[in-house]
Amino acid sequence: MIREAVAEDFQAIARLYRQLHPADPVLEDGSDRTAFDVILRTPGLSLLLLEVDGAVVATTYLNIIANMTRGASPYAVIENVVVDESHRGSGLGKQIMAATLQAAWDAGCYKAMLLTGSRTPGTHAFYRSCGFSPDAKTAYLAVP
Repeated sequence: MIREAVAEDFQAIARLYRQLHPADPVLEDGSDRTAFDVILRTPGLSLLLLEVDGAVVATTYLNIIANMTRGASPYAVIENVVVDESHRGSGLGKQIMAATLQAAWDAGCYKAMLLTGSRTPGTHAFYRSCGFSPDAKTAYLAVP
């Protein structure tokens, strides 16, 4: 089952994010929970979850961004795509990505973008199989 996250899903998503970024610090000050709550209550931001037998095993973060060009059609940015390590390679990633893209199209987005820092060929093959093209645009990233 694929659904949007609710307040009770915080721990399950945090567990998946630790798999995505194992070197990230565990936040003891509650700022991760605060960010989660902001996401849940902000229009255009969605954490999508995929459950198997009642357990959250995959998630994506969909951002719908208002836009003044392209006929004032919004666009989507997809972040934090993760499937539980024990379920990788089972097709669940493609399922949640298809649902995430459908949510973007249903919102009237004219494009959906994502970035990956992975250099693993399988990761890039996965995104291509989901309909993403590495050749459509050039991405640049600035960090503080």
